[in-house]
Amino acid sequence: MRSLSGLLIVLGVTMLSGTIVSVALPQILGALQGTQSQYTWVVTATLLASTASTPVWGKLADLFPKKRLLQISIVLFIVASLLSGFAQNTEQLIAFRALQGLGMGASQVLVQATIAALVSPKERGRFNGVIGAIMAVATVGGPLIGGALTDIPWLGWRWCFFIGVPFMLVALVVLTRTLHLTEEHRTDVRVDYLGATLIAAGVSTLLLWVTFVGGGFAWISWQSGAMVAGGLVLLALAVCVENRVAEPVIPLHLVIRREPMIAIVASVAVGMAMFGGAVFLGQYFQLARGYSPTAAGLLTTPLMLGMMAASTVSGWMISRSGRVKSYVVTGLVFLTLGFGLLSTIDESTSLLVVSPGMLGVGVGVGLSMQNLVLVVQNSVPLRELGAASGAITFFRSLGGTIGVSVLGAILASRVSTNITEGVTASGVDIPAGGADGSTLDLAGMPAFLRQIVESAYGSSTGDIFLVATGIALVGLVVVLFLPRVQLRDTVDMVEETPEPEPRHDRSTPSA
Repeated sequence: MRSLSGLLIVLGVTMLSGTIVSVALPQILGALQGTQSQYTWVVTATLLASTASTPVWGKLADLFPKKRLLQISIVLFIVASLLSGFAQNTEQLIAFRALQGLGMGASQVLVQATIAALVSPKERGRFNGVIGAIMAVATVGGPLIGGALTDIPWLGWRWCFFIGVPFMLVALVVLTRTLHLTEEHRTDVRVDYLGATLIAAGVSTLLLWVTFVGGGFAWISWQSGAMVAGGLVLLALAVCVENRVAEPVIPLHLVIRREPMIAIVASVAVGMAMFGGAVFLGQYFQLARGYSPTAAGLLTTPLMLGMMAASTVSGWMISRSGRVKSYVVTGLVFLTLGFGLLSTIDESTSLLVVSPGMLGVGVGVGLSMQNLVLVVQNSVPLRELGAASGAITFFRSLGGTIGVSVLGAILASRVSTNITEGVTASGVDIPAGGADGSTLDLAGMPAFLRQIVESAYGSSTGDIFLVATGIALVGLVVVLFLPRVQLRDTVDMVEETPEPEPRHDRSTPSA
């Protein structure tokens, strides 16, 4: 239990670091003179680095001692957090957040793989419920903490990055002293460096295209063609390599099986909807509704409560029954309905409408996200737990990164269009560069322009949640085909001994 407490601290802090800046970002970007496109990049850079490195860390967990890798990831995260806190401009912040993403991706997948090596899938339901609750607190409590730190003059937004360092130091000491895993010491370790490089390069190329398309260049342009073609070629080469090497980063036989494939596709949808939606809720409350960072964090409490309650209760019930499909399907239903309600909001929508929408999204994520991980882990033997955990975390993070990038691009385009229309309708001449609304420093805007910007953000946020609704609906359709999984109660899969074939009497029958 002491080891598990250290693991949960690591998971909680890394999840917190991904959301603690969401509410504080308008103030951070305002202080560093950042723009709307850089707003998205501060989040995307972390998710990009985390996503690209996740399958590599997962495979390394099957080849090398998990404890040592976990210690390395914690140190990497601490260093990156300190550098992010001392960043002097948006370019430095984006770079250091990318480095922090490497530590985040490593810590999250290594924690999942370590817990899976200690507890059977059926009993793991309870722990996954706790993990889901921690992720809920981090997802929604992060913005609340970030807003509070930003509003305290003698601390400020830099403490959004410093706050996790002491906790990670405590976790490092606890795990060093108490975590003892019984692992095989392999001498025939062969790391698939080529496959890892091709996967990271291919995914990164496509994610960079998703981030810049529509802003830096058009959807139909030579840049789009080059990046999409290049990314697909790299991934095709990665598939060829993974199909040939002895120790693939992502075992293809694992991904193409029915249960893992359905769980992975559903995780992509959940990741796209959840990460994309949660990132922009804090921005909505501040830039469209005029709330302070602390108030914006408090207003997202229904999202956290829904995730905590759903993940904890479903985790205990799954451990008792060993069945998981009904919870996943119900979760996707709630996720779709929640985003459907949020798609109707604008700058004047009553909180009595916004809050139930957030609650539905929270319940949906709590019922589905960690339970999809459980489905994948239940279908593989102990020797492949690291790769399996890395694979589903990778695809979920991939979905989240794509979700943030795509929804961010849609939001930026809609905001720009709405601001231009609003300024034109006002009949006021604005100096060149003063009406694009790209800066997030609303305090420096004239009152009438600020009202136009708030209206633009309000209506545009409803548009991106409509897209998130469609993504969640795709996930719901996919999980309907998930088999009714019965979780095993052993840490490793039990090899079934084949029954002996019946002996046939070949003697000549008597007359």
